[in-house]
Amino acid sequence: MIPFNWPYMTGKELHYISEAHFNGKLAGDGPFTKRCHTWLEQNTGATKALLTNSCTAALEMAALLLDISPGDEIIMPSYTFVSTANAFVLRGATPVFVDIRSDTLNLDEQLIEAAITSRTKAIVPVHYAGVACEMDTICNVAARHGLSVVEDAAQGVMAKYKGRPLGSIGNMGAYSFHETKNIISGEGGALLLNQPELILRAEIIREKGTNRSQFFRGEIDKYTWHEHGSSFLPGELISAFLWAQLEQAEAITEARMRSWQLYHNLLEPLEKKGLLRRPIISDDCEHNAHMYYILLPDFVDRYELLMQLKADGIHAVFHYVPLHLSPAGKRLGRAHGELKNTTKLADRLVRLPLWCGISEQQQIHIVNVLAKLLD
Repeated sequence: MIPFNWPYMTGKELHYISEAHFNGKLAGDGPFTKRCHTWLEQNTGATKALLTNSCTAALEMAALLLDISPGDEIIMPSYTFVSTANAFVLRGATPVFVDIRSDTLNLDEQLIEAAITSRTKAIVPVHYAGVACEMDTICNVAARHGLSVVEDAAQGVMAKYKGRPLGSIGNMGAYSFHETKNIISGEGGALLLNQPELILRAEIIREKGTNRSQFFRGEIDKYTWHEHGSSFLPGELISAFLWAQLEQAEAITEARMRSWQLYHNLLEPLEKKGLLRRPIISDDCEHNAHMYYILLPDFVDRYELLMQLKADGIHAVFHYVPLHLSPAGKRLGRAHGELKNTTKLADRLVRLPLWCGISEQQQIHIVNVLAKLLD
């Protein structure tokens, strides 16, 4: 079986984990965590980066920092992972689902303004497949209406919009280092803060609502409870693993890009025959090869195709069930408009196996099998 994903290791992960143990520091915010923070700040331009135990945790911190409360509304796409909504639903907010673009499958920036009400507090664009949303328009809409922008850049590490790293453009950004992402630590994430005034509260929220971080820096003589918070920081073993990945982030991205481009070239003839649609990347975007997906024509049964691929030893998968169609989405959120693109494209999308280290032979075999099944 050719797996959909296989976690990549650079070779230094276990060495750094042993080093963390030798240093006698296994809890959070040790030397490896600090190295990761510095790398993220230097490579994204974020004012401050804070590692978290997941991208979900980073989004939950963002909701706390924005003082989200019952009755507030958050504009986001329906075509996203449940964490995008859950982080704000947990604070009592209502997700307002807006349709996606037919080209990039990102939040349609032209539909946002009509969805804004007096209760809207934030816009949460999701950079699908590491391809940037139209951030200039989104940020301009937010500025006109006094709204915050939280980038769900779970899939966006090492990707850019007009030369700016994803996650560093809005007020805040959230990264994921889950094992299915490009840069991994098993589980893990980061919150990027792009406004200096957010830093102190973010540190307090991340440390169970206490000013413990300031105490450890010697800025105060004791720490105590200040506000809402939780244990959002990862352990040092996770950070040690992540540091080995960040050291090789450029090489990992280059390898994935080569594999992505090979798929793109091999599948062009099938697209010309009308048997599928390849991803569309706008000129403003520098993507990171997070995934390679295809969109099937209406006459192809996706479930049957996936089963046939599996029978041929290829593990391809679909992606999100739109949140506005889910039981919780219907109960806790509301759709703005019909969301035609979301519903239609979600039913046609197939993700092909892609990881750092997949061989050309494997990719050629996958495309050959796909061509046989579709033609």
